[in-house]
Amino acid sequence: MKLVSWNVNGVRSALKKGLLDFIEKSRADVICLQEIKAHPGDVQHIAWPRGYEVFWNPADKKGYSGTALLTRVKPLAIANGIGIRGHDGEGRVLAAEFPDFWLVNVYQPNSQRGLTRLDYRTKKWDPAFLRYLKKLGEKGKPVAFCGDLNVAHTEIDLANPRSNRRNAGFTDEERKNFTRLLGAGFLDTFRRFEPGPGHYSWWSQMSDCRARNIGWRVDYFVAAEKLRPALKRAWISPEVMGSDHCPVGLELA
Repeated sequence: MKLVSWNVNGVRSALKKGLLDFIEKSRADVICLQEIKAHPGDVQHIAWPRGYEVFWNPADKKGYSGTALLTRVKPLAIANGIGIRGHDGEGRVLAAEFPDFWLVNVYQPNSQRGLTRLDYRTKKWDPAFLRYLKKLGEKGKPVAFCGDLNVAHTEIDLANPRSNRRNAGFTDEERKNFTRLLGAGFLDTFRRFEPGPGHYSWWSQMSDCRARNIGWRVDYFVAAEKLRPALKRAWISPEVMGSDHCPVGLELA
């Protein structure tokens, strides 16, 4: 099963930059999109590639956040949100149940410039999301989740760790929470196949950062330990344009 995740930084913008061609050429079974910044009615005129069913979890606020999922494999169930009113208004979580596992599409909150949302992110969202994952796993199937997690976990996950130490996405608090999540029985799948530096999924649009590969790895596929035997390959696709993020992927045997 081939899975792809992409923060498109606005689905309407991405559609103008070749999103439909990417979906067709990817031949992915499931494609998870984050930061769609749209409601279904905003793109009701779009003819999505044949064979895909589209599910949405838009934010209440127009033009903000939101997630979507396109799948060629009919899910057994779809669930929006983590079941907590204070967290679910931004459309950040969309889960799909398949015969062998749950797939959770997530767009985690950014701690923002000046770390104005750091406490919300690390003290409220992160613990709540981990509890949600554990509860989902208790239903009997292993869980994989993907998306823009808005954190570079280790120093090799961004080009300039020293100068970004207290910036959003690379604070000690965010990194420790991600370590804690992995310690709860999850794997960073990309690091199962590629241990080295220089692999990024987001680049600032300033100073020609993408061409110079001065980036961050903030987009992930994370899988429950029980799925370890099924991990076939994981990858990042920096050659794919259309957003300030690039797609990441996971293939399960």
